[in-house]
Amino acid sequence: MKVLLLKDVKGTGKAGEVKEVSDGYGKNFLIGKGLALLATNEVLNKHKAQMRRDAQKEAEEIETAKETAKILDSQKFTIKHKIGANGHLIGSVTNKEIAEVLKEQADIDLDKKNITLTSKVKTEGIFEADCKLGHGIHGTVKFDVIAE
Repeated sequence: MKVLLLKDVKGTGKAGEVKEVSDGYGKNFLIGKGLALLATNEVLNKHKAQMRRDAQKEAEEIETAKETAKILDSQKFTIKHKIGANGHLIGSVTNKEIAEVLKEQADIDLDKKNITLTSKVKTEGIFEADCKLGHGIHGTVKFDVIAE
């Protein structure tokens, strides 16, 4: 019996593969537990169509991430922060503040967990942060910290 694996099965194969298995193993274990489907032409065609849709969606996501990276690399953003009497910031600039500034100034919606500061930002000046945009694509955001 030929089955299309829906999930990785140890000793049998990885998800998306068509494997020849014994009838009892295929019916009772793989299909019974929802790990596979009987490999009919209809099921295989649906799987191929789904794979094409997933590849197209991934290509669109990669293109969007590259465009966002270009925007981040080409612009400089301004962050206004409170300054103490000694000229240092009260507190420091955080990932959350950078994410909010990106949303306000460039309409880029980025989770604060995907922003990595290269160093602590406790003074005025120009700094950089690395932004993970998905699919291994990174952008570098430059921001200028000024007194509020």
